[in-house]
Amino acid sequence: MLQKETIRLIQESVPLLREYGHKITANFYKRMFNEHPELLNIFNHANQRKGHQQQALANAVYAAAANITQLEQILPTVKHIAHKHRSIGVLPEHYPIVGQNLLLAMRDVLQDKLTEPMLNAWQETYGVIADLFIQMEEELYQQAEQQPGGWRGFRDLVVTKKVRESEHITSFYLEPKDGQPLATFLPGQYISVKVEIPGDPYTHIRQYSLSDDPNASHYRITVKQEENGKVSTYLHQEVEEGSVLSVSAPAGVFTLEQTDSPVILIGAGVGLTPLLSMLKALAQSPSSQRVIHIHATHNSQTHALREEVLRIANSHAHIENYFCYSQPTDTDRLNRLYDKEGLIDAEWLKTVLPSTGHFYLCGPSAFMHDCYQALLSLGIAPAAIHHEIFGPAGAWTPPAAAPMGATQ
Repeated sequence: MLQKETIRLIQESVPLLREYGHKITANFYKRMFNEHPELLNIFNHANQRKGHQQQALANAVYAAAANITQLEQILPTVKHIAHKHRSIGVLPEHYPIVGQNLLLAMRDVLQDKLTEPMLNAWQETYGVIADLFIQMEEELYQQAEQQPGGWRGFRDLVVTKKVRESEHITSFYLEPKDGQPLATFLPGQYISVKVEIPGDPYTHIRQYSLSDDPNASHYRITVKQEENGKVSTYLHQEVEEGSVLSVSAPAGVFTLEQTDSPVILIGAGVGLTPLLSMLKALAQSPSSQRVIHIHATHNSQTHALREEVLRIANSHAHIENYFCYSQPTDTDRLNRLYDKEGLIDAEWLKTVLPSTGHFYLCGPSAFMHDCYQALLSLGIAPAAIHHEIFGPAGAWTPPAAAPMGATQ
């Protein structure tokens, strides 16, 4: 429990965090990596360069301050981040390093705006929040290790099949090197892949959604080769069948709710991957609940796993499928390979969606923003919209759920 004076001082600092949050977190990461370069083996370098990690941390710190009297309000975010941390191998000994450098960064950026009592209040508050993360993450480590076929940390899996799915997307099928059972997963979850790239002094960890049947004896990740993407390029160009990858146990909170209501899956690009796992699970379910799958991409050349989705939809009467191409080719138009040309919008969604249900969104941030706003405009309650963005937890926050004044 935080003391009343501590709470008052944290609340007093909220305007400062609103104004200087990004500068503080940018200072923090630079300072921490200078002092502890070994942590570069854990953190995503690309997100650092793009500023995504800094933005995510700024949002998280601001949310903690804004909800200091009711920290239970940020528990969903804490749980989301804790899954990420468990997946990449964050440990209790990392938290004092983070806390020390975060407080130094606050002092460095805010200077005389940050009083000594206010700094002490943040030190106390950080200790409480860090303990919450450490406890939750240890529970997740134990769950991952103790489930049938589970493990703690990273495990060697062999690439048994590599399949090019589209112009820039490739699937990798993974099976345990030791021949022992493989933990199952919830549709929508992801694994972390840790690679050592020749000539690079650091290991690199990336998280990829599992794109196949959750009851399969293998894992499948379906990876887009990003422009200047160090790990995705390595996987596409260097990893072949027979290669061994170091992988964490499945994690993540973007999973199917148990419901008889309609389920609507809306994805774009490689955001298809967790939704496809969900679609396969729904196809195998004895329930006949209505399922609508919508996928947006540029055209048939960028469209991954098209035939796989069509086979599922065409063999289950309760599943509807729609493809949206923003830049269809002449061949796409001639053969009518899509259901909507252009971007997904509220006007079109109104013609295909039910008025209630559970909605699952996954894709790039601009797509997420537009689809989320479109669903809200159609009267869909925020609580019915589940989402996953490929990037740091908190880098994009739904407008309706964001604390007032939070940076988007």
